[in-house]
Amino acid sequence: MTLTNPTEETIAAIASAVSPGEGAIAIVKVSGPLAKKVVSTIVRIPGKQEWKSHSILYGYVIDQKTTKKIDEVLILIMDGPRSFTGEDVVEIHCHGGLIAVQATLEQVLIQPNTRRAFPGEFSQRAVLNGRLDITQAEAIQELISARTQKAAQLAMAGMDGDISNAIKKIKNQLIDQLSEIEARIDFEEDLPALNSKTLFADLMLIRDQLNQLISDAKQGCLIRNGLKVALIGSPNVGKSSLLNFFSKKEKAIVTSMPGTTRDLLESDVILKGIPITLLDTAGIRETNDAIEKIGVSRSHKALLTADVVVLIFDVSQGWTTNDQKLLKQIPTDTPKLIVGNKSDLPSQDSGSIANATMSALTGEGENEVIMKLLKICGANTTSGVEIALNQRQLDLVNDAVNAIDQIAEVAAQHLPWDFWTIDLREAIYKLNEVTGEELTEVLLDRIFARFCIGK
Repeated sequence: MTLTNPTEETIAAIASAVSPGEGAIAIVKVSGPLAKKVVSTIVRIPGKQEWKSHSILYGYVIDQKTTKKIDEVLILIMDGPRSFTGEDVVEIHCHGGLIAVQATLEQVLIQPNTRRAFPGEFSQRAVLNGRLDITQAEAIQELISARTQKAAQLAMAGMDGDISNAIKKIKNQLIDQLSEIEARIDFEEDLPALNSKTLFADLMLIRDQLNQLISDAKQGCLIRNGLKVALIGSPNVGKSSLLNFFSKKEKAIVTSMPGTTRDLLESDVILKGIPITLLDTAGIRETNDAIEKIGVSRSHKALLTADVVVLIFDVSQGWTTNDQKLLKQIPTDTPKLIVGNKSDLPSQDSGSIANATMSALTGEGENEVIMKLLKICGANTTSGVEIALNQRQLDLVNDAVNAIDQIAEVAAQHLPWDFWTIDLREAIYKLNEVTGEELTEVLLDRIFARFCIGK
């Protein structure tokens, strides 16, 4: 997507989820200098309704070739700059489904100087026209894709400008430091000398603020994206029972026969506000069953892709040789949790091996397993996170921290103030990129290309 001038073209797209037989309302959004002219051309408005800003009109979309009615609609008019994009915006609220809304969009797109919007182009225009900064626009997409209440709260904080305000506050501190240094460079004889130790200490405090944002971003990633947790173990230790228990659904067949699960089963659950994808794997063991071999092979692959591995064993049978083999197969850098299941039965002496015990039958020990699972992957401290950078923003803040760290080397070598300014300017530049003050058009296109069409 490349825009020479975002106000020269009028764009349109369906701005709501469209599904056959579902949804009472579907929305076609039109933005640009011809928005009102385009829509007024394809609709028939009965009576003396006025086309004035921030009003709602009632009418019909008309097929321009056959003059037949396509749909009965409401039309919302928002003159720029008091609109989402900062341009004239008209929304056509059709009946839901597929046919009426698609036919309405087609009538819009056949009008002169009107084209289909690219993914994220409405939000991009909002940024280019100063209605939003880049962090607010990104937060809109994050709100749309939020899987939990906490993820939605973080997205709303971004939409309210909390990320932008935090970055700008830190950036202004760096600008103050840069101004002090440059003043000494230009007017060294007229101003008192700077204390390099005090200045460096202040910069380290600023770095600490950035590092806190980095730490919170890692927690925010867990809140947004969740964790992929592989449940592994010998056949018949209760992996499927555990999956059914946590998901509250009978997704897996549970029998006393070993090797029942022949393929990977997935279940999405929310544990303490964190989205979790549970992978119930086939019991890993030596087998001559061709189908079961495929399941075992996929279980091995799940070990390599999971964020966390939960190794389940039967406490009533005790820790076995096969359990020990499975433990050694877990990648050393993957967090793991050893859970003893069937604690409702008389147990063997395996208490020192298990990190936690529970009964998938009665639910005893459920909370302990959940809390320990979240703890080993660092997801148990997300409650205090108020704002969270996305990956693009996180990379830039890391770059800013690295630039400040370079000043430590400059200070250690007692180099002139000019060398300090180089890294300070780099840190400020990276923070400007976070909020969009230094973004190129190519980078903007790349960011908004990941948005959904109509947003």
